[in-house]
Amino acid sequence: MKSYDIAVIGGDGTGPEVTREALKVSEAAAKKFGFKLNWHHFDFGGDRYLRTGEVLPDSAVSELRKFRAIYLGAVGHPQVKPGILEKGILLRLRFELEQYINLRPVKLYRAQDCPIKDKGPEHVDFIVVRENNEGLYAGAGGNLFKGTPNEVAVQESINTRRGVDRCLKYAFDVAKKRRNGAAWKGLKSEDVAAGKTSQLTLCGKTNVLTYAFDLWWRGFQEMAPAHKSVKTDYAHVDAICMWFVKNPEWFDVIVTDNMFGDIITDLAAMIQGGLGVAAGGNINPEGTSMFEPMGGSAPKYTGQNVINPLAAINAAGMMLDFLGEAEAGVAIETSVVQIINTKIQSLAAGRMGHSTTEVGDLVAAAL
Repeated sequence: MKSYDIAVIGGDGTGPEVTREALKVSEAAAKKFGFKLNWHHFDFGGDRYLRTGEVLPDSAVSELRKFRAIYLGAVGHPQVKPGILEKGILLRLRFELEQYINLRPVKLYRAQDCPIKDKGPEHVDFIVVRENNEGLYAGAGGNLFKGTPNEVAVQESINTRRGVDRCLKYAFDVAKKRRNGAAWKGLKSEDVAAGKTSQLTLCGKTNVLTYAFDLWWRGFQEMAPAHKSVKTDYAHVDAICMWFVKNPEWFDVIVTDNMFGDIITDLAAMIQGGLGVAAGGNINPEGTSMFEPMGGSAPKYTGQNVINPLAAINAAGMMLDFLGEAEAGVAIETSVVQIINTKIQSLAAGRMGHSTTEVGDLVAAAL
């Protein structure tokens, strides 16, 4: 029997609550599909920081590097200044473990959950591939004359050819894998019917950010001929935001830099039904990857057993797929879709018609 060792960081607020349900459903999938999951729990988060003054000990990164996958519930504590935990845990692990892809599947499971009129699941089904180690989040910059009327603040966007190329390559590979999926707008119907093509859109700002996105554009153009089954497209980030709301069906796979990816995936979460179902992965294809729900720690709901665990469960399905258990990953998502369409009144916390624990039980039973 195959066995997988997985690091678990439940984190803050409602993080441990949704993590509990994600692990429950993962165990049900493991039992059904014949593999074993060994959970290794770590207490990194706000409570530990308040108790010890330590966010993430240096030894932790080396220890976590031994695992193929990390499952993260949430970070963010009301008694800890914003940025300390996010930078000290989430960003540090993304950078030091070289999780250079942030992968965000965007799927609408039920029409009533989409705030856009006349849009259903057939219209909202795309993936955002976000560069995860560079850009404005690299932390380059500084202050001069801080606290004075002459203060200067500089934040630099770092884009390397290596970083851009590996992100683009990953995105082209994702697009090729999806080409037999849906009939995407803008493609010839005969090509779509034959499964011959898919679409990859570069999201940038070539008209203003002329240095950084010139690099992205040239890399995109140079890589495209080697991926003839993928139709390439380009859109400015502001246009992407408009079209997500007007015509989300235009998109298949989108590739973009760190900052723009962070912004457009939050908008994408809203059109797929909210953060209650939005999950993502921080991917190092050759190393340790980390999976998490996209919502925050939601501290105001802590301990009430009302938070929606479906995003956390979807993140667990992504993790199993990454580990090589694709059938289990698909089965988890299928079960989530089933209970959303038969059991769940609303995706909002406290309005699901079931408790957090009950939703986890329903998904596990549907498996």
